[in-house]
Amino acid sequence: MKKRINKSQRKFQSAGRLQQPGQKPKDLNVRARSQEQWTWTKMGLFLCILSASMLILLHVFSDPIDLSRPSDIGLNHTINIYLTPEEGVRVGVWHTVPEHRWKEAQGKDLDWYEKALGDGSPIFIYLHGNTGNRSAPHRIGITNVLSAVGYHVLALDYRGFGDSTGEPTEAGLCTDVLYLYHWVKARSGNSLVCVWGHSLGSGVTTTTAVKLLEQGKQFDGIILDGAFLNARMKTNNLTEHPFTWFYWKFPYIQYFLFNPLKNQDLNLPNDENLQKLRTPLMILHAEDDHLVPFAVAQENYRIAKKAQNSDERVKLVRFDGSLGYLHNGLYRDPSLPDIIRKFVQSLMT
Repeated sequence: MKKRINKSQRKFQSAGRLQQPGQKPKDLNVRARSQEQWTWTKMGLFLCILSASMLILLHVFSDPIDLSRPSDIGLNHTINIYLTPEEGVRVGVWHTVPEHRWKEAQGKDLDWYEKALGDGSPIFIYLHGNTGNRSAPHRIGITNVLSAVGYHVLALDYRGFGDSTGEPTEAGLCTDVLYLYHWVKARSGNSLVCVWGHSLGSGVTTTTAVKLLEQGKQFDGIILDGAFLNARMKTNNLTEHPFTWFYWKFPYIQYFLFNPLKNQDLNLPNDENLQKLRTPLMILHAEDDHLVPFAVAQENYRIAKKAQNSDERVKLVRFDGSLGYLHNGLYRDPSLPDIIRKFVQSLMT
């Protein structure tokens, strides 16, 4: 006699076929979670590959910027200069005059720009970070802010960066900056000559400032933006190396960032240099800086303040993390022009 099976028994038997002998329902949940995690992992890998492919395509098919023509990207009161700090090394520099002279600057040659350096307006040498060149949007942003306040800006591409020739080394970077400083001083009369160092440029700034002291000279003022403690950071408990964030998150990103320094051994010790300097100093740092934590800015400030024993000569300016400036965005802050102006005015008293 054929046994009849009701619906509830069929459901039970179906469930039994899915569950292997000795397998508990909890095991099935673990397997389901593992499958879900693997699905998300595959999606993440796909997005990384897609992003990398887009970066490659943009680099291959985009029109390269002609750094010898700053007017092509809207810098219409800027001239391109090539200097030779050493035999076989040519570095590119953009000289932007104060904004109030932009009409005068139209069509002018290098001789006019060189003479303009002696007009009495403060001068800033701008030293950028470790990737790209002087045309990066946030670097142009700082140049425009300084120019709008009424200052000259000399934005340097170190050797090996942009269209500058040569191999970038720690000694070479500082040689380039020293050469530019002396070139500016020979043309600027009694004008203030300050330096703005961002990220990697902060270490180049303080290392060069120490070398200037050895020559009996100094910058009139220093601004450090997104500064680290030193480029090694191996014994620093506050943060990892400031440029590894991209590399551990996306291991192959360095090939798409075109970083000339990825194989170089750097020191650039801000923490040691700041103990030696007596130059008026302003440290700018965003609380949400994703490469160099704000605690590093506080430590740099502590070191510099102790060395100079002064609240007036050493300033720390904090930018609230809710503003979203991260590591490169301080140029967007509406209060930045006044902050810079007050600092420069303090150098004149």
